[in-house]
Amino acid sequence: MTPKLITDDLNKLLTVLPLAVQKALAVNNCQDELLEVVLDLGRLPEARFSSKAITLGNEYLSRNDLQATIKQLGEFGTDNRAGIERTLHRISAIRNRKEEVIGLTCRVGRAVFGTVALVRDLVESNQSLLLMGRPGVGKTTVLREIARVLADEVQKRVVVIDTSNEIAGDGDIPHPAIGRARRMQVTKPEKQHQVMIEAVENHMPEVIVIDEIGTTLEAQAARTIAERGVQLIATAHGNSIENLIKNPTLSDLIGGIQSVTLGDEEARRRHTQKTVLERAADPTFPIAVEINSRDCWSIHKDVATTVDLLLRGQSPKPQKRALGNDGEVHVLSVDEGSINHKRPAPKLIASHQINNHYLVETNSVSKDNHQTHANSAIENMEKPVFINSLNILCCGISTQIVEEVIRHHNWPVHQVEAIDQSDVLITIRHGLSEHPAIRREARKHRIPILVIKSNTLHQVERAIKRLLSRHDKSSNNQNSSAKLCSDQDDAVSALEECRLALEKVVVPLGKPVDLLPRNTAVLQMQSDLVHRYRLRCDVFGQSNDQRLRVYPP
Repeated sequence: MTPKLITDDLNKLLTVLPLAVQKALAVNNCQDELLEVVLDLGRLPEARFSSKAITLGNEYLSRNDLQATIKQLGEFGTDNRAGIERTLHRISAIRNRKEEVIGLTCRVGRAVFGTVALVRDLVESNQSLLLMGRPGVGKTTVLREIARVLADEVQKRVVVIDTSNEIAGDGDIPHPAIGRARRMQVTKPEKQHQVMIEAVENHMPEVIVIDEIGTTLEAQAARTIAERGVQLIATAHGNSIENLIKNPTLSDLIGGIQSVTLGDEEARRRHTQKTVLERAADPTFPIAVEINSRDCWSIHKDVATTVDLLLRGQSPKPQKRALGNDGEVHVLSVDEGSINHKRPAPKLIASHQINNHYLVETNSVSKDNHQTHANSAIENMEKPVFINSLNILCCGISTQIVEEVIRHHNWPVHQVEAIDQSDVLITIRHGLSEHPAIRREARKHRIPILVIKSNTLHQVERAIKRLLSRHDKSSNNQNSSAKLCSDQDDAVSALEECRLALEKVVVPLGKPVDLLPRNTAVLQMQSDLVHRYRLRCDVFGQSNDQRLRVYPP
């Protein structure tokens, strides 16, 4: 069903405007797209649309015109906002030092039916939902529609906390756009957090809808409500989750940010400074929606994971949804948690989340010579194959540095955002020991990983030059080289599996480990690596099921 746009009594708003403004708007045929009318003393009135702004008439606004408009409005609150009875229009005032109104912003209020389709599955999941976006993108309109759907169609007890009468309109009787949902008005904006708690204690709601959480007290009240098992649907100041992380007032909505001092061993393991930022608690809102435009939204289905990724310097890949002209929801990209297994990799993945399974660039000094032997064995096998231009995915490496290298040398190299679109994955060397899932995904797509010493211009330049030289040599015999790449991929993955087993289980814990089944050639390589660690191993199994068992010292 196509979304139906309902202009909420536009004529009631137009009739309170000066006569000259009404005539100028009548000439214009874009009233359906009108967002707001601006009336400033001594200036030409202005009409603002989604894509343009035009002046109305050629008569400057007088004080009498301004006062005549004010007399037809409701009473202004302490937040300098007023309305028109039983409508969704909002009029905001600008005052001078004497508290006299010298300007008005008349925002057109509309009830839009159908936009909730983009997040209906999330709204009905009983989990709290946070909406973010720039001013004017339609957050309040979405809240109003969500309240109606939950109250009328899902049959839940819904209470709307209406601070400025913007959700349910001006006056004592709420606008029909919120359906059967109940509305609690807030006398002063600074009391919003008190009314939020009062709604839970007095009226037993299943869902509370709140517009514009903007203070620490309101963020704390939201957490209190969520911990009582009430579903929250709210908006917050900020365009994205990154904005909330940087906002100490509202960071509690996404779990709060705290500074943690790591021990020496843990800092070395993470290859970070001893003082790092981490999420302090579970998010108040487990789901967040970034409203990029009225019909295109970004969905973060796991806010905790998103915040953790951002704090580690990674770029999460949210699910993007769009509402078509036919009213159907189109999924533009699928996040990692979706049922669809098409995996869009992050544009930037922190190095400690990448496991090497293909090649190593450096033999720099490690804690012992065993690591050097393992790295040497892996490095000697590297022969990546690429065709046409070289597509690289930068992981834990500055994309700006890569762009500078490519631009300086004019190399046929392109940076991509998805692992299944890349020819090679470039990371730094301390990302070799964690998250085997990433390694499995790269192995699934047969994507090699190049590990370099550090995130510097020299190292990146050297790595790309090396890859391009192999690209030129291998392009003449693509089929045979591709088979060799697959065989080497299995071999290096087996060596890395063996090394991790030795360093994380066999040596420190003193336990034997059975590795995965491999062919005879790979088993011999694993055996050689075990002998370099001065340990003992045996081969078990029949034919294709032969595997290596490594014994502790």
